[in-house]
Amino acid sequence: MQQFYLTLVTFMPILGALGILLVPKERSEVVKIIAAAAAGVQLWIALMILFAFDPNATSMQFVEQYAWIDTFNIQYHLGIDGLSMPMVLLTALLSFIGVFASWNTKKATKGYFALFLLLDTGMMGVFVSLDFFLFYIFWEVMLLPMYFLIGIWGGPQREYAAIKFFLYTFAGSILMLLAMLALYFTQDPHTFNMLTLMQSTYGRTFQIVVFLALFIAFAIKVPIFPFHTWLPLAHVEAPTAISVILAGVLLKMGTYGLLRVSFPILPEGTLWFALPMAVLGVINIIYGAMCAMAQKDIKRLVAYSSINHMGIVLLGMAAMTKAGMSGAIFQMFNHGTVTAMLFLSVGVIYDRAHHREIDGFGGLASRMPIYSGVVAVAFFAGLGLPGLSSFISEAMSFIGAFPVYTTLTIIATLGIVLNAGYFLWAFQRIFFGELNEKYADIAEINGRELFTLVPLAVIIIFLGIYPMPVLGLFDTTVNQLLDLLHFGTAVSMF
Repeated sequence: MQQFYLTLVTFMPILGALGILLVPKERSEVVKIIAAAAAGVQLWIALMILFAFDPNATSMQFVEQYAWIDTFNIQYHLGIDGLSMPMVLLTALLSFIGVFASWNTKKATKGYFALFLLLDTGMMGVFVSLDFFLFYIFWEVMLLPMYFLIGIWGGPQREYAAIKFFLYTFAGSILMLLAMLALYFTQDPHTFNMLTLMQSTYGRTFQIVVFLALFIAFAIKVPIFPFHTWLPLAHVEAPTAISVILAGVLLKMGTYGLLRVSFPILPEGTLWFALPMAVLGVINIIYGAMCAMAQKDIKRLVAYSSINHMGIVLLGMAAMTKAGMSGAIFQMFNHGTVTAMLFLSVGVIYDRAHHREIDGFGGLASRMPIYSGVVAVAFFAGLGLPGLSSFISEAMSFIGAFPVYTTLTIIATLGIVLNAGYFLWAFQRIFFGELNEKYADIAEINGRELFTLVPLAVIIIFLGIYPMPVLGLFDTTVNQLLDLLHFGTAVSMF
């Protein structure tokens, strides 16, 4: 059965979506149960993959490779390594949690959960694809359901937010398509096989041009300044579960694309652009933190905090050291769990108060002590408190970057102070001080909401104390990638 693990983990949500389409739209509870079952089975398969995964292997694992479109040498080619494994697990976990976070959805329930499961398949497919053409298809499959999930089930400005998200991402996709075709036609025979592309050599000018096209495509998804403007609005207008998926998984697709495609296939282009990447990472860190500090809407604050935290990922990647690269990948996973917890926490209070204005609350700790404790874990994880998972990954990213970009890293650490400032300030205004009498009878967090938040809190605390279960997954992969970047050679094409 292991030889089909990746197909099963990728397409299980599609089976659930097909099952949902067969259910009458009036049977909304049945629709939700099918969605939960499909996401639950996917998570179970992801855990089976995790337990069977060999972190010391130097080749791709669970490989599936079949002829698909022979005329153009396009293959159905799946496989994972230490870079993919954390992302597969994160996608399955957050998709499962997202189903339960969407449980109160009443508007067109059947359509919502069918699109949610289609989105799940698109995301998972990106992380397991080893054929660039297949990678691109899954990348585009993800775009359509996200557009409708924001545009139909979002907030007052949902149409504008959805269109802006679509146009930004689609523009990046066009650049990716051009880069993909350039790589395809330089091969003889032509191929989209990523492993073959990684073993090929290209001229420096060619690498730089293709790298820049791919970088913009992936930078839009991260998002990296100045391609970030779609993100805050999309987060604010999206339903809670979609914000969780958007920040927890979709943003990682950008940095994953850089590490899976750009870095190993175009090593000389990567080294040429390393310093600009580091500069953009620092801009993200400082700019994101300052924008977050200026927000009055708690969801918008969390959205800008994602720009801040993804800047740390970019800085660690740009350093191209063992600590920096490992910290960046670990931060990708940690940010997924932390930001998911943050957006879920915002959803809890929004469902009760029907607004997200930070100054509109006050004193909630006296009425919602359990909820306050859960949010405290999320906020302190967000600011990188020692003992919680984000501290380890952020520290590793800075340790790896400091010897390479000393001045930039010193500037970037200012973001840590700003980060602590906006999280603590928001927490104090929402939970302490005088209670707003409007919320004297506000209901405590319920069991379903705790079911979505507690597992994430456990992961955050556990990895903050003992990070090796995740760090150990990609140690070998990081070593291989660094060897390629530091010792790879290129021949002239022009």
